[in-house]
Amino acid sequence: MTSHDLLEEPEQLRRALSPLRLRLLTRLRTPASASELAAELEMPRQRLGYHLKQLEEAGLVELVEERRRRGFIERVLRATADSYVVDPDVLGRPQGPVDGDRHAAEHLIDTASATVRDVARMRSAAERDGRRLLTFTLETEVRFEAPADVHRFTEALAGAIADVVAAFDSPDGRPYRLIGAGYPAPFSPAGSKS
Repeated sequence: MTSHDLLEEPEQLRRALSPLRLRLLTRLRTPASASELAAELEMPRQRLGYHLKQLEEAGLVELVEERRRRGFIERVLRATADSYVVDPDVLGRPQGPVDGDRHAAEHLIDTASATVRDVARMRSAAERDGRRLLTFTLETEVRFEAPADVHRFTEALAGAIADVVAAFDSPDGRPYRLIGAGYPAPFSPAGSKS
């Protein structure tokens, strides 16, 4: 199972973002010591030791074992996750009045940010407990002929979702958050939709 960690603190992000540290995090999906990494990366062990210490202090790598080697203790480290998700709020929350305006891009960004944060936290907790987080994702694409169709579509979709929710909602069940979002599909550099 692939593990993910949520980076919620600016300091964690700062410590992880240098090219060398990103390379170390990728390599340390499999445990290794500073000596082993120095040989692989053809770098001085002391330089790597500094970067490993920064990653360890940020909680991005952890000690797996210590072993005696040629008169000193060799520390074997591994990344705390296979990949990391950055909490969108690390660099600041979006500013602007949205007041639940479901047609505001700021509202979509705020909702998507909260979704990333919530799901990453719950997935980490589930992984620690040896469980799988049950989620679902629905994706499709629709083409609107006119801007007014977006509003009519939104109202029709909201009504359809309300009907489906009413059919499946149980007062004793586990609550799930359902998010319906739409945004213009990005164009590729050649001008065709990606």
